[in-house]
Amino acid sequence: MNASRFTLFLFLSVMATALTGCEVIGDIFKAGAYTGIIAVFIVVALLFFIVSKMRGPRP
Repeated sequence: MNASRFTLFLFLSVMATALTGCEVIGDIFKAGAYTGIIAVFIVVALLFFIVSKMRGPRP
C-alpha cells in the first residue's frame, strides 16, 4: 500500500510541476524576448549557485 501511495504522490507532483512550467513559459513569451533571456539567465545562475554549494568548498 505504501508503494502505491508514493507512486500517486510522485505522479501528482510531476504533473503539478509540469503544468505550472507550461503556464510560466507562456507568460514569458507574452512578456517578450528580453524577459525570456533574463529569466533563463537567472535560472542558470541559480542552478550554478546550488550546484556549487552542494559540492562544498574547493581547496
